[in-house]
Amino acid sequence: MNTVPLKSWATPLAIGAFTISAVTGLFIFFDIEIGIVEPVHKWLSWLLVCGVMLHVLSNWKPFTGYFSQKAAIAVIGAAILFTITSLLPIFGDEEKDSGKENAGKVAVQALESSSLETIALVIKTTPQKLVEQLGKSGILVKDASLTIQEIAKNNSKEGKAVLGTLLQQPKGSGAKNVDKD
Repeated sequence: MNTVPLKSWATPLAIGAFTISAVTGLFIFFDIEIGIVEPVHKWLSWLLVCGVMLHVLSNWKPFTGYFSQKAAIAVIGAAILFTITSLLPIFGDEEKDSGKENAGKVAVQALESSSLETIALVIKTTPQKLVEQLGKSGILVKDASLTIQEIAKNNSKEGKAVLGTLLQQPKGSGAKNVDKD
């Protein structure tokens, strides 16, 4: 029985699949949407996964040798850490494919488009106290009916920064956030 060894085709498969993934990935990165670049990138990337897995299997002994080298362990560890970090939902934008948005992001956007008067109602204080709190941070408020975004724009700041200033609990207040409604 004449069989072709795994090594003779696993590496060429990995190289070919990498080429497809790299080229289509670069096109997608630069928003060059020609032909069937995106579906090819999505679906043929599976070839890359399979090719690399087969390549690792066919070169198992040399592969395991890397785990005795500090530099290799550092590179592999950094790649794994980066991969795990990239999966955390706190870094991404909205989930476009499912039509859902991050709840925290939606809440922040709603608060940023609300007036200072509305924010005062939400955090159970008065608009005047919030105006004073912002003033202590160097943020001037001309009218409490302005939205957080408008206040931020008038002060050359981002809405999130102004909102963050409002939601900070004063130091030494010792107050606990208890809702008795």
